[in-house]
Amino acid sequence: MRLYIIIINFFFFIGCINNSKNILIEKANEIHKRVITLDTHNDIDVKNFSDSINYKSNTDTQVNLPKMIKGGLDVSWLIVYTKQGTLDDKGYLIAEQNAYSKFNAINRLTSIYAPDQIEIARSSKEVREIINKGKKVAMIGVENAYPLGLDTSNVKKFYDMGARYMSLAHNGHNQFSDSNTGEFDNTSLHDGISELGRQVIDKMNYYGIMVDISHPSKEAIRQIIQYTRTPVIASHSSARNLSDHPRNLDDEQLRWVKKNGGVVQVVALHEFINKKKHHAYVKNPKLNPPVSVSDFVNHIDYIKNLIGIDHVGISSDFDGGGGIEGWQDASETLNVTLELVKRGYSENEIKKIWSGNLLRVLDEVEYIAKTLQEKN
Repeated sequence: MRLYIIIINFFFFIGCINNSKNILIEKANEIHKRVITLDTHNDIDVKNFSDSINYKSNTDTQVNLPKMIKGGLDVSWLIVYTKQGTLDDKGYLIAEQNAYSKFNAINRLTSIYAPDQIEIARSSKEVREIINKGKKVAMIGVENAYPLGLDTSNVKKFYDMGARYMSLAHNGHNQFSDSNTGEFDNTSLHDGISELGRQVIDKMNYYGIMVDISHPSKEAIRQIIQYTRTPVIASHSSARNLSDHPRNLDDEQLRWVKKNGGVVQVVALHEFINKKKHHAYVKNPKLNPPVSVSDFVNHIDYIKNLIGIDHVGISSDFDGGGGIEGWQDASETLNVTLELVKRGYSENEIKKIWSGNLLRVLDEVEYIAKTLQEKN
């Protein structure tokens, strides 16, 4: 009889656990459907933007329309990325051609291949309008301002093609800014940002392009935040205190972002989330677990606790190195919301984290741009 009671209690306990899990999943599902889910960094390869191969089908990429639909990802920032090259006319020309090829690829997706499923948004207002049509949203970020060359009037060309954020540098110092890579080889080119870099920031402020601080050096970031008239974003960076990498932001930098009114988009790239855990996993995957969604949300917790819920967001760096256990591609996007629900985040907080904070910065940048244009 006693054994029977123990067995009954055991199954009752298991049932309660399963019921609690189901309640959490149902709650996460409902919140996930109601909030706008926005990922600020998805790299692209122009080979996947052709008549025969494009995001309308389930391409061999972490992001495409079937995966966005399955995972409930509403907004994908597709990235015009250019590798750092030589600082001369030949290098600038090659970079410009690369950038235009990616702008054109994104335009083909939304105007030729899948206009019935996805549109480009240039403002938060357009984001909401497109989602209300039942479509997915593409937005455009520029990773590395190097393709601008020495002509700052190209900032307006990029804006007109849909760019709504841009980083002054990537991996390697360029004509505008020092890069975080200077930490590896103890080098700098400008001791921060150059005069030309300041002119580019002026243009970005004037037209309404958010300034991205994810790749410049710490001193460059300090100078950018000091100089710009607008809130900044870190489009794909995490907390350095949790994973010591030059691409992550330390506590001092995070506080700069808070003072500036900007937002840090935590990135789902294993090295930036938990470097020690990832290295242990690579060394012996049988004994060590991989970096997971739980580790990812630890960074959201950390940044929220340090600088506030209004200054943290989400990015994946899919198709550019990102992807962790539980969020390997866009089809698993719900798992991020589920982890936030498990940790007790309210729907309003989840809304801010997924898109509200980023779109608020975009609105502020747009407002400042209009104010500056009206003064002319």
